[in-house]
Amino acid sequence: MAEATTFQRLTSMITESSSTTDIDKEKGEVRHVDIPDAIEEVDETNNVGYTVYKEGLNHSEITPSQNRSIRWKIDLIILPIFLITQTLQFLDKTALNYANLFGFQTDLNLHGNQFNWLGGMVYFGYAIAQYPAQVLVGKYPAQRVLSCAVFIWGLCVLTMVWCTNFKTAMVNRFFLGIFEAFVSPCLTLMTGWWYTRQELPLRQFIWYSGLGWGGLIGSYVSTGISAISDNHTGPEKWQYIFYILGSVTMAWAVAVFFLLPDSPASAHFFSPEYRVLAVQRVAGNQLGIKNRKFKKEQILVSATDPKNVILFISVFAAAIPNGVVSNFSSIIIKDMGFSTTKTTVLKSVGDMVQIAALIVGGVITLNVRNSRLMAATAANIICVVSAACMAYLPREHVWQRLVSFWLVNCQSVGFSVGLVMVSSNMGGYTHRTLASATIFMLGFNKRRDRIYGPPDFAKSKEAGMQDKTEWENMDFRYVL
Repeated sequence: MAEATTFQRLTSMITESSSTTDIDKEKGEVRHVDIPDAIEEVDETNNVGYTVYKEGLNHSEITPSQNRSIRWKIDLIILPIFLITQTLQFLDKTALNYANLFGFQTDLNLHGNQFNWLGGMVYFGYAIAQYPAQVLVGKYPAQRVLSCAVFIWGLCVLTMVWCTNFKTAMVNRFFLGIFEAFVSPCLTLMTGWWYTRQELPLRQFIWYSGLGWGGLIGSYVSTGISAISDNHTGPEKWQYIFYILGSVTMAWAVAVFFLLPDSPASAHFFSPEYRVLAVQRVAGNQLGIKNRKFKKEQILVSATDPKNVILFISVFAAAIPNGVVSNFSSIIIKDMGFSTTKTTVLKSVGDMVQIAALIVGGVITLNVRNSRLMAATAANIICVVSAACMAYLPREHVWQRLVSFWLVNCQSVGFSVGLVMVSSNMGGYTHRTLASATIFMLGFNKRRDRIYGPPDFAKSKEAGMQDKTEWENMDFRYVL
């Protein structure tokens, strides 16, 4: 099918200086623009939401009350879907952590570092599927791609009960990683489809707090399972974990299929007028929504973008404590001398710390200008100091070491800031997907940022929906 394209003339616009001071501090917008005459080609077929966006060009500006109403609906419908999906992803990935408390290693005859390999195998599949997952979410309706991935990984969790040895468990964990790769990277991109750059950090932190909620739920599910008598008939205790989590995840996949729209342009919970306004909101990000076409020219941009390198280094470092917290937290706490039941309860405190740290970090970045990197740095300092206390405090100082271990969970703030940077500071859909895949593959986080000083430019209307990298779009502004 021939691509439907339209050529639009961007005429020079110079707005009068006014005394208006209501400037979006997060995007660096000001009152004046001077744009040269140019002919821009916009691919309407592949540029999702552009047709709806054009409908609103002659409409009046979105009012504050309309903006609040749209944001409120997105918060009530889209954000919980993201949060629950992220929660289940983390819960299912770390189910091994809880199963290990109930004889999983013994029943599968694991020895040496085989359990460690099972914990890490999921990330091999994760690394391989990173980029294909994001391409599929961009090319096809997001709800279909995501719901299929959720259903299949739920099936992987459920079938873990039939794994009888190290080899079969390794295969299971590998495929689990492949389909779980559709979650965090894709949700990172999708958050930018729904929210403005000012709104992004808090919302991204909220759904990423699913790590804490997943740990909290897993702890109490394990506490309930630990109450089952050792002499009971039926499945082994560790098998209950996979039966429960796998079934819930597969059921949730059906809900995602029917509840999650592809983008604001097709949101079933908006009227046609509000769909136009919802697209206009995110057009102000200067990022567009998503583009189904792979753009080869953006490969070089992504490969040479210094932000990617800095993000990679930062995220790689953040991933080290994350792996420990994800797969070995129960073993570490139990090794301090606590019973199995008490271990699951005490682990939940660390999950609560993680949730609190993410929410506090999100609120700070929402209300304090240019605070994203400072919040990440503060959280990373807490993590480093806590890890040092865990390593060097005498073993008899059990509670001091335990509190230090709980505080290591603050590392999620730095990791989350990295996700926000991909959503808000990289233009061009191909560029964003490549950067996101690279960062998620080997660690994650990011960023160096450029501030051009108080810019004397305001955005062109069309630039907000063109699929350009931040280097091509002169109206683009970074957010620290």
